[in-house]
Amino acid sequence: MTAQRAPGGAASAPYDAVVLAGGGARRLGGADKPGVRVGGRALLDRVLGACADAGVTVVVAGPRPTARPVVWAREEPVGAGPLAALDAGLRCTAAERVVVLSADLPFLGERTVRGLVAALDEGSADGGAVDGAVLTDPGGRDQPLVAAYRSAALRREIDALADEHGGLTGLPLRRLTARLALTRVADPLASFDCDTWDDIAAARARIREHGHVLDEWISAVKDELGIDLDVDTGLLLDLARDAAHGVARPAAPLTTFLVGYAAAAGGAGAGPEAVADAARKAAALAARWAEEGSQAGPDPASGAAGDARPDAG
Repeated sequence: MTAQRAPGGAASAPYDAVVLAGGGARRLGGADKPGVRVGGRALLDRVLGACADAGVTVVVAGPRPTARPVVWAREEPVGAGPLAALDAGLRCTAAERVVVLSADLPFLGERTVRGLVAALDEGSADGGAVDGAVLTDPGGRDQPLVAAYRSAALRREIDALADEHGGLTGLPLRRLTARLALTRVADPLASFDCDTWDDIAAARARIREHGHVLDEWISAVKDELGIDLDVDTGLLLDLARDAAHGVARPAAPLTTFLVGYAAAAGGAGAGPEAVADAARKAAALAARWAEEGSQAGPDPASGAAGDARPDAG
């Protein structure tokens, strides 16, 4: 096994994703946990956003509306447990690597998922490739439902367990992970899951803290509007500030709206570069506007000192 590492970097290989979104949520009083909203977005949609790079995303649960298209699967029998659910989801994938996630991870992001996939390829155990890269929580405990695995290893050991036990119903995931060579990735925030209403309350409070609220809001808006576009929010904020200070406060939201509209009007080629280009043009205009304001003299119509009109005499 390798030492713990920090997540990060781009995924080094394609992968599919399996999200387990079933279960009875007993500690939430039987509430629909994947549909509980944190930061205005359902927990399931937040997790789906984190694995947006996946070639195929399978959600093991009853179908429901989601922010991005997925393949639906169901364990047999329904309620047979996480190992049976993983087996059902895995049967709908074809990639050599599969990211396995639970649907209650409010702080999981693409960076962590990519880091897990990279750690899977980089890890080694006893001179050979590892079978999986799992996230650990602040207590150092493995989180097998926040992990990247080699699909062949999962299928091999799941089949072996099914043969040994006459099926998978009721078997815990630790029966599977105990048979795999794993490397660990440390990310305390991403491993935070929502098992209780206190956890939900803590997550909702956390994303409203100053260091998180803007990114969370932008992500929520993009999900709501169906926008898959990464833009330089710092550039847009600078533009809004310049428009507010150099022109008038209401100019800030109107200007950023017009920048977005102009970028979208560019057609199929519109993207982050189009937004940045429009923002730079608008920022330059705001600077010229502010400069003229600082140099303006008295109103020419007033006839006051500085009047540039020719002498009537």
